Amino acid sequence: MQRVELHALTEEARLNGLHWAVLAWCLGLMLIDGYDLAIVGAALPAIMKDMGNGATSAGFMASSGLVGMVLGAILFGTLADRIGRRRVIALCVLLFSVFTAATGFTHEPLSFSALRFLSGIGMGGAVPNIMSLMSEYAPRKMRSLLMTLMCCGYAPGSMLAALLSKQFLAAQGWQSVFFVAIIPVLLIPFILKYMPESLAFILRTQGSAALLAPARRLRPELQLAADCEFALQEVDRRSGSSIGRLFSEGRGFSTVMFWVAAIAGLFVLYALSYWLVKLMDMAGYDLGSALDYLIAFNAGGLLGALIGGWVADRLGLKWVCVVLFIANSAALMLLSQGVQPLSLVLTLVGAATMGTQFQVYIYTAHFYPASIRSTGVGFATGMGRIGAVSAPIVVGLLVALHLPLMGNFMVIASVSLVGAIAIALINERASAAYPTAARP
Repeated sequence: MQRVELHALTEEARLNGLHWAVLAWCLGLMLIDGYDLAIVGAALPAIMKDMGNGATSAGFMASSGLVGMVLGAILFGTLADRIGRRRVIALCVLLFSVFTAATGFTHEPLSFSALRFLSGIGMGGAVPNIMSLMSEYAPRKMRSLLMTLMCCGYAPGSMLAALLSKQFLAAQGWQSVFFVAIIPVLLIPFILKYMPESLAFILRTQGSAALLAPARRLRPELQLAADCEFALQEVDRRSGSSIGRLFSEGRGFSTVMFWVAAIAGLFVLYALSYWLVKLMDMAGYDLGSALDYLIAFNAGGLLGALIGGWVADRLGLKWVCVVLFIANSAALMLLSQGVQPLSLVLTLVGAATMGTQFQVYIYTAHFYPASIRSTGVGFATGMGRIGAVSAPIVVGLLVALHLPLMGNFMVIASVSLVGAIAIALINERASAAYPTAARP
């Protein structure tokens, strides 16, 4: 009887149509997340004017969705390891689409915050499962690049939010950009029918016979027999709570460092995504120009993600993440000093900010074995939302203090250095990608 280890089946695969199908699904879903990331920041000045909010109150409103993301990432990341990624992703898209669109009907801060919290649960749950699915299917030699291409959906999604805001805010009101979010609900039947499922989940729940068809699509050159038996990697067969395993086998300290790095990265990303337009507006730029700067920031993010993924496949994820965190801090210092041309500096800031966060996500998925990957990525993104939640509030408080533009950006830059230190302290020997024979 032919016996094939699932880990080797995916790691050694040549890039083919199945990989591109998984990438297309994940890229599209990340685009939705990018739209959600930027929608409040792009519309925030108009929302504040319409509802009569001050900066501190607006910061709490912006953070409400991020609190939901904490719950969603932890809850659905763990749930998907039990019931499958496809069902969980479909449920998350439903929650996000319905409640984000409903936010457009609100007229006061409390209902706005409540609906943003509920939509945040959906979006927070989708991200770790998308990341885990792409990581599982991607061949070893191209994993960082494929996952980076997937993460590039963030930037076009954010740019779409800025472009739609620039086009419709004045004429149609801020509500219009929230109504657009109902469109992804149309994808749900297609997700349930056509989106590839986790291979490890299929094997654990349905056995080798069910895995044969996707395995043949993944590795057509192997000519797998009808009675082929697939086996999980030894590390994926280990029993115990998936949460508890995040802290076993030498992974405990590194797990916490991933959380710290995610907190730092998301603090910077959300501080800029939610407050960049307002900060530039306060510095004397008109709203149209400020939205142009948001577009430059996200265009830089797309560039930084692609370059970061290409370099990571050649030099390794750990030190690429460290360098990107440091580069992010340096670029923010340039921004705080008003270095010109401003659009170029903001492009550099976007490249470093988004490039850093994407590579940290990819490194996290790379670190954990498939059986606990969604849990590991879910907890990292969930804990990281502490930074995302606190960023709009902290920057809102700084804005209320009427600090100079330089002071606001220096605070954000210092957080990025904390992320660099956390990544540098991660133990590579505890990684699932580290050679088994060399593991302690």
